Amino acid sequence: MIAAIRVRGSVHVREEIETTLRLLRLTRANHLVLLPEKEDTIRMLKKAKDYITWGEINKETLEKLLEKRAKLPGNKKLTPEYLKKHSIKSFSELAEKLQKELKILEKLNIKPVFRMRPPSKGYERRGIKKSFVVGGALGYRGKQINNLIERML
Repeated sequence: MIAAIRVRGSVHVREEIETTLRLLRLTRANHLVLLPEKEDTIRMLKKAKDYITWGEINKETLEKLLEKRAKLPGNKKLTPEYLKKHSIKSFSELAEKLQKELKILEKLNIKPVFRMRPPSKGYERRGIKKSFVVGGALGYRGKQINNLIERML
């Protein structure tokens, strides 16, 4: 499973890239979405690489993300009581099921976009206009996405 975070805002974005970001549901800065690891999805991520960062999320980080940032309609927080109503024992069990099948978010009526805080101690040293490879914040970062998500919780 891939976690994608929008890093930059919407000023001076080309229309085709803005459309791609809208299809990915990344409409605002510091929004995070969980995506399946499909060829089409990766192509969309590569197209919008100058505005987002992405990588593979692990189970522990996914569990913390669901516990702290998952919302239900009406902007209500996801609680263990709500999960028990849907025969899920804990957030770790939900994270396991979610890694197998992403459609569980829809079935449980959980919002697909997670609103995150800006990362504590900021983005990487070279800022939000450079690629992660050269020390910035944009583009593919692999397993390092987990460190960024932890700082944004």
